Amino acid sequence: MNWIELSIATTEEGIEAVCARLDMLGIAQTCIEESAESVEAFLKDTAAYWDFADFQALAAKNGPCVKAYLADLPENRALVDEVKESFRALRGMDVGIDLGSLEVAARTVDEEDWANNWKAYYKPVKVGEKLFLRPSWETEFDAGGRTVVSVDPGMAFGTGTHPTTRMCMELLESCVKKGDVMLDLGCGSGILSVTALLLGAKHALAVDIDPVARKVTRENAALNGIPEESCEVLVGNLLEDETLVEKITQGYDVVCANIVASVIVALAPLVPRLLKQSGTFIASGIIEERLGEVERALHENGLATGKCVVSEGWAALRMTKL
Repeated sequence: MNWIELSIATTEEGIEAVCARLDMLGIAQTCIEESAESVEAFLKDTAAYWDFADFQALAAKNGPCVKAYLADLPENRALVDEVKESFRALRGMDVGIDLGSLEVAARTVDEEDWANNWKAYYKPVKVGEKLFLRPSWETEFDAGGRTVVSVDPGMAFGTGTHPTTRMCMELLESCVKKGDVMLDLGCGSGILSVTALLLGAKHALAVDIDPVARKVTRENAALNGIPEESCEVLVGNLLEDETLVEKITQGYDVVCANIVASVIVALAPLVPRLLKQSGTFIASGIIEERLGEVERALHENGLATGKCVVSEGWAALRMTKL
């Protein structure tokens, strides 16, 4: 099945009016691409849910727009013309607010391409000195003797291609020892838990605020041949749920937090309770401008910096409990 994608350019205040106009034309199912300012504000308000986010990539390039999809059938071609004419008429009306250009663009989208085109951006890649990251759909590759980490991100972040995740994997490679117990805070797709286990850790506990992470992490563990009992997954917010904190508070050899700077700062007082003496804490998802703030918070809570790496404006820390 092919689809006709309709895009109507508007303003933030015009989104509701555009959706109402489409509904009047019999098109009730719409999606909205908001401006960079709106996306940035949303990501700031929901920072606990993201390990990283490029708001410029998520935002509409030329301001907000409303999109709708119609089956590419002969009878819907007339509806496309009707939509264009309706918004042409709306441009000439004085409705008391700025509706923007209301330009209507139509294009045909192939359903299979629509569902799978994003996969073209993720290819097998070498990470650090020992690791080879393989998206699950890539079957032809040469790992060159490296440890293969297979991942399908599903609906969760963490393909390993973003600097925040890649730096965590490299730092894990430098510190995980056979038999270690690892804690993965903000696990997302579970890629860091899986990496630690493949590097020799005997058990990983993955924690995330998003229930989707539980399913995706378990699937990625199975994809790599990891027994279910070796990779436990819990859902909850450590900043709000003291019962969860008590449940996971024990001595871990390695703790990872690939989240965002503000959450890492908030977690800083908890980190020493999670680590064994001389245990390692890896923090990432930190924009370079906030590196000093994060490092100070962790120093104030008894951790010493062992290594700091920076890539493409992002920073990651490997720290040791004193």
